[in-house]
Amino acid sequence: MNKSITLVALTVSAALWMPMSALADNVATMHVNNPSEEQLGSVTLQQLIELSIANDASRVRFYAQSESLRQSGIASATLKDPVIKVGVGGLPTDSFQFDQDPMTNVSVGLMQQFGRGSTLALQNQKTQKQADGIEFQVQTRELEIANSISKLWYELGFQQQSERVLLESQGLMREMVRFIQTNYAIGNSESQDLIQAQLQVSKLDEKLQANRQMQNRLIAQLSEWLGAQWLSNQPTLKATTTSDWLRLEGRLLEHSRSDYYAILNQHPMARMADIEIAASETQVAIADEAYKPQFGVEAMYAHRQANNMRGEPAPDLVSAYVTMDIPLFTGNRQDKNHAAAEYQVVASKSNKDALLSQMYAKVSALTMDRQNLTERLERYRQSLLSQAKARTKAVERGYENSTAQFSDVITASRDELAIELEALRLETDLSLVNSDLSYFLGGFDYQASTPVLSVPAKQQ
Repeated sequence: MNKSITLVALTVSAALWMPMSALADNVATMHVNNPSEEQLGSVTLQQLIELSIANDASRVRFYAQSESLRQSGIASATLKDPVIKVGVGGLPTDSFQFDQDPMTNVSVGLMQQFGRGSTLALQNQKTQKQADGIEFQVQTRELEIANSISKLWYELGFQQQSERVLLESQGLMREMVRFIQTNYAIGNSESQDLIQAQLQVSKLDEKLQANRQMQNRLIAQLSEWLGAQWLSNQPTLKATTTSDWLRLEGRLLEHSRSDYYAILNQHPMARMADIEIAASETQVAIADEAYKPQFGVEAMYAHRQANNMRGEPAPDLVSAYVTMDIPLFTGNRQDKNHAAAEYQVVASKSNKDALLSQMYAKVSALTMDRQNLTERLERYRQSLLSQAKARTKAVERGYENSTAQFSDVITASRDELAIELEALRLETDLSLVNSDLSYFLGGFDYQASTPVLSVPAKQQ
């Protein structure tokens, strides 16, 4: 009987020599849309993602910048305010009388400058496109938040499952300490066994503290989007290491590896690059308009109070002018601006090509990691875990029959726990890879509302 109890103690002690995390036998699979979880009041991953997106200040900043550009575009497409000119002309300096000289007049005029060709409309078009590009930054930010929250969730699930195993081991070890104390009191145990058991309990307390430190760190990182109040009044988070990736699976099945460009071309970052190209092409059109003349009009009415040479009241005068700015010397201004705009188009197109190449390379690497992790995890589930358990049981039977040493039992238990930890780590890493793939291929499923901005006072 003493040998059997000592075997349990050694098996538990082996768990204390392993890393902090451990694998539970039955890993709960989390479904993002799971009504039963919501009914129980627990917080799901999708709820965290949507709440984080709603609370993110950067989305509001990007959307406000977009609206700012739209308003600026409308303002820039408006003609300049007319200029009013009021003055006195032909006033004699000897008397400063308005009715002495018929050339004296009091005049009022109006001047209006028009845009050069379609420049104003094109500038508004360019600004509106740039505003659209910033709105795609909002979508990119949402994907970044979903990816970050998902990764924190899976890492938190990894730590929580480790804590459960450590707590179970702690309870068994405390019972073992009490058992050794009883045996030591009657002379059936060595003092070094008691000291070793107490040392292992202390080590286990340290590992639990380190585990909770990591959990608190992960939860604190969530407060970046959820706020300090949420952190202080946080609900119970029961995170997991896996999710239901149905949307991502569908994307991967619909497109082959060579067809990922079709999906990546719809990514918000790629759409931003398209907007940049369109804005650059609009700038070329604006540069073309610089070769056209710019017109303006001026009208003036002059009132005279003096009489003419015949003693009759002098008639009032009306003047009207048309001004035209003719671009005659275009070598150092218009030509250079046009060339600069064309170079920018080339740069924008090259930027998108480079962006798509980088994204495709990352997706290709992630899909390879996903395939390898899936195969490795399947090997653990099909053979390694069962083989490790079978080996441990065989060594235990050998120890009971006095054909195996204590060190063999410890080694077998340590190897089994190591394999379980590796399987859990692979499962978590696979979820992290799926999260990154969802960022690029649109595998996340969440709802996000448009940020609400207060109406400026001048528009109320």
